Amino acid sequence: MNNNLLKDLKYKVFQSGNPVFLYIGINVIIFVVLSLLNIPFFLSGKGGIGYDMLVREYVGFPASLSKLPLRFYTIITYQFFHDGIWHILFNMLWLFWLGNIFLDFLKPRQFHFVYLAGGIAGALFYFLAYNIFPVFADVKSDATVIGSSAAVMAIIVATATLLPDYSMRLMFFGDVKLKYLALAYIVLDLIGIASKDAGGSFAHIGGAVMGFTYIKLLKSGTDWSSLFKRKPKLRVVKNNSGKQTDRKQTDSVNQEEIDRILDKISKTGYDKLNRQEKETLFKASKK
Repeated sequence: MNNNLLKDLKYKVFQSGNPVFLYIGINVIIFVVLSLLNIPFFLSGKGGIGYDMLVREYVGFPASLSKLPLRFYTIITYQFFHDGIWHILFNMLWLFWLGNIFLDFLKPRQFHFVYLAGGIAGALFYFLAYNIFPVFADVKSDATVIGSSAAVMAIIVATATLLPDYSMRLMFFGDVKLKYLALAYIVLDLIGIASKDAGGSFAHIGGAVMGFTYIKLLKSGTDWSSLFKRKPKLRVVKNNSGKQTDRKQTDSVNQEEIDRILDKISKTGYDKLNRQEKETLFKASKK
């Protein structure tokens, strides 16, 4: 039974092709491994020092410009490390809930781009804030940020921008539209700028800006994630009338139909789609 469970988890995380499971799996594995490694430091009375040495100093993204040449890679690594169980728990829950909605309408390639680019944007916002505002002058030399919150925030805001009237049921609140959920998170982060976790709040806002910008550009016909798309080979196919048509042109027409459906969702909600439109969107999400 345990063998089957491990095989099932391995398949979902690394072989299913679902980026939600992939990122949740990577984040959880890293957190569990580091937590276990930290036990000897804790028992020796040096738990905090051990954690800071292993994580904050070497994989956390620094606010200090002088550290960046040697810590350039942390703009990616910081996204996969968390400071405590509650930190990772809430990030992974929101990634699971909103990430699956995202994938119902867009492609895994687009998810990968929004997640990673959101984390990068969060790091840049954090870095700029700590080097622009005088209030951080005394602490920026040792300040670092860790966590997937910026990347998760990018997914949340991207999904809410794509489907603003899509509702999800929350305990104690009932059905809440995604646009109000995202707005609440942004307001909390704006308030958090004046708290001790100001760095995290700036990173979240950076992720939110990336998620919003990506979807707005996508709706206007610009897909940033296509930079990582393999160029398909040009093929010529025959249509029913015996004329030849370019496969690329056919794909373009399909994309126009998908864009029209996404536009309709953003204005009237998913429930207003007819059966054929839902089928078209479902098929497109599986490509």
